[in-house]
Amino acid sequence: MKKIKLLLPLLLCVTCFTLSAQPPGGGMGREDRKDKIESMKIAFITNKLDLTPDEAKRFWPVFNQYTNELKAVRKDRRDRNRDAREDFDKLADKEVEKLVDEEVVSRQQELDLIKKYHTQFKSVLPIKKVARLYRAEEEFKRELLERIKERKGDRKSDRH
Repeated sequence: MKKIKLLLPLLLCVTCFTLSAQPPGGGMGREDRKDKIESMKIAFITNKLDLTPDEAKRFWPVFNQYTNELKAVRKDRRDRNRDAREDFDKLADKEVEKLVDEEVVSRQQELDLIKKYHTQFKSVLPIKKVARLYRAEEEFKRELLERIKERKGDRKSDRH
């Protein structure tokens, strides 16, 4: 177990380095980037939660189902918003109202999922690890956004 704890940060660093070493445009397809980011997230969460083998066996199936359901809700919202952005100025007020109402419903669906899985997380992990999970997800998002900003900054300085 100690070897795993020591290797996870190294794996995370190598994965991050690999991502940041990609040329502008990524040098890889969108799905490859998504898979890399997902792998980074798993390593990050694993490291932060310090799961026992038994906890990991119970936690990951629940977390994966949660992630899949959340992705589906968010994809549906993105698709609707993309369609609306293209013709927004041409839409009638009733159509805009429908879009706004759908946005509220979508956000409620997301919240309902979070509440549903919060209960499940508490059934497979101690509460302190559930709290660490939420913190780890937020930390991972911040780090990922920071890396993206850095890469964009690097690209701008390369052009000048």
